[in-house]
Amino acid sequence: MTSFDARGHHLTEVEPDVWELARDDEMRVPARVLASEALLEQIGGDKTLDQLRNVACMPGVVAPALCMPDGHQGYGFPVGGVAAFDAEDGCISPAGIGFDINCGVRMVKTNLTYDDVRGHEEELVDALFDAVPCGLGGGGVHDGNHTDLDEALERGVDWCVEAGYAVREDRLHCEDEGQRPDADLDAVSKKARDRGASQMGSLGSGNHFLEVQRVTDVHDDETADAFGLAEDQIVVLIHCGSRGLGHQVCSDYLRRIEQEHPDFLESLPDKDLAAAPAGSELAEEYYGAMCAAINFAWVNRQLITHAVRETFADVFDAPDWEALEMDLLYDVAHNIAKRETHEVVAGEDDDGGYSLYGDGERVDRELFVHRKGATRAFPAGHPDVPAAYREVGQPVIIPGSMGAGSYVLKGGDGSLGRSFGSTAHGAGRLMSRTQAKDEYWGGDVQDDLREDSDIYVKAASGATIAEEAPGVYKDVDDVVGVSDALGIGDLVVRTYPVCNVKG
Repeated sequence: MTSFDARGHHLTEVEPDVWELARDDEMRVPARVLASEALLEQIGGDKTLDQLRNVACMPGVVAPALCMPDGHQGYGFPVGGVAAFDAEDGCISPAGIGFDINCGVRMVKTNLTYDDVRGHEEELVDALFDAVPCGLGGGGVHDGNHTDLDEALERGVDWCVEAGYAVREDRLHCEDEGQRPDADLDAVSKKARDRGASQMGSLGSGNHFLEVQRVTDVHDDETADAFGLAEDQIVVLIHCGSRGLGHQVCSDYLRRIEQEHPDFLESLPDKDLAAAPAGSELAEEYYGAMCAAINFAWVNRQLITHAVRETFADVFDAPDWEALEMDLLYDVAHNIAKRETHEVVAGEDDDGGYSLYGDGERVDRELFVHRKGATRAFPAGHPDVPAAYREVGQPVIIPGSMGAGSYVLKGGDGSLGRSFGSTAHGAGRLMSRTQAKDEYWGGDVQDDLREDSDIYVKAASGATIAEEAPGVYKDVDDVVGVSDALGIGDLVVRTYPVCNVKG
């Protein structure tokens, strides 16, 4: 297959696993989907291509607008979408980040093996469920107040170090060292702060989870060694975001865009792409509020890490978590926008603009890079990769479903020139939550996972388990295979669930 048609869109395969949606009269740049044929068929089954095409129509967008291999229909932007906008002539879009600002995932290592955990699965999953607040509503590991919240919003993981919830190495092993310095407390509404104060250190609901895993396969011995990962090792994956605070920040600024920039909103192909023009006061305020929410999410995952460490030490009768060597591998964000400098080619057509590829003179340009359901994947040598990993590349963590493997990759050498230094963020949904609840019964899924795969699952409700059943998701092996083949994220290890706590 060298071309693909779906929902009135025609894509051409410009190289293996790279499909280009050619420009129409309204698109400012072409769009590309990075996918296998099988994944492309799934991506073409909903409104993902419609949404991707609309992103390519936005002011200041830099070619190409991208959909990662786990892409699916979202709000305005597709989930799995990567889009860069000129920081002077473009825009910043809350829809291109999402309501759960800095939803992300981190991996905590241990010195335990699978044999050490076998026989303790039920005790462990029960203890973790009790230790980490989950589900809708309030409650968190830290009984917060607004003074603590403001410190967290401004300082991120640095506040956790001072408060005794983290060590210095935790901060050094986070994307951006767990702090966005552009955070602006004054840009965060009281309503958002009120929601966040009661949720500091909580898992939330939906697709968020806390999962104990074992390393089953090592694909790159040298990098695995640099990451401190080995076959049969037990690790912990924590996936959550900025909870109600981030949701409120997004809601607040979507309303303000409607009120303060109605003409700009009207010029967009879909009002769900609501954006603020670069350089406007509203764009700067949103960026500051978003950065504060990003810091909150890093704090949230760090507080959960603290509870997980204490729980493991208790269950496995260790003097402390340090004895179990529960060190943070890395923490990555996958709903985020950042000012980043990328090497691009100046456009030569009537629209001008910039492109990631082409034969013209290459220049450095500051861009707002939006990653919505996509992970940063910077290669070896990039100055933003932590010093501990700079020689091999940034760790990239891609979770699968609770009945399938997850993966640790490293940022690939092709990522900057192909995807603005980005790759997929997970398996990607195949069906909606409503459809999932029609097709699956939570108790049956829970029983099947335990009886057939020795995976112990505990959740706040059976409906949550049904919504996140393994059959709801794409094949994560295929998703990761595309990333590896294109050189945007290279395989390092595969992991497999042992027990899982769902919100």
